[in-house]
Amino acid sequence: MPTYDYKCSNCGEIYELFQSITDKPKKKCLKCGKNTAVRLIGGGSGLIFKGSGFYITDYKNKKPIESKDAKKETKKTDKVSTAKETAKSSSTAKSASSD
Repeated sequence: MPTYDYKCSNCGEIYELFQSITDKPKKKCLKCGKNTAVRLIGGGSGLIFKGSGFYITDYKNKKPIESKDAKKETKKTDKVSTAKETAKSSSTAKSASSD
């Protein structure tokens, strides 16, 4: 059973009531007793899966699967960076040996 938020338009009191989904909204304020209470519309809550027995906790792959294109890009950038590092180290070695 959900918890509903209410606000009294007369006294401004905000309170929660634990009601069935099929219950009609209450109109009587708990503080001032007047029939000016209005049910507030809530944003809802997120769904949380705790424990075992759920796909999201038991079987879902922990690592995101990389696409073939992403793997190719990674290999290309690795090759480019390795080539640059090799060129840098050989140029610094040449300058050091010429001194």
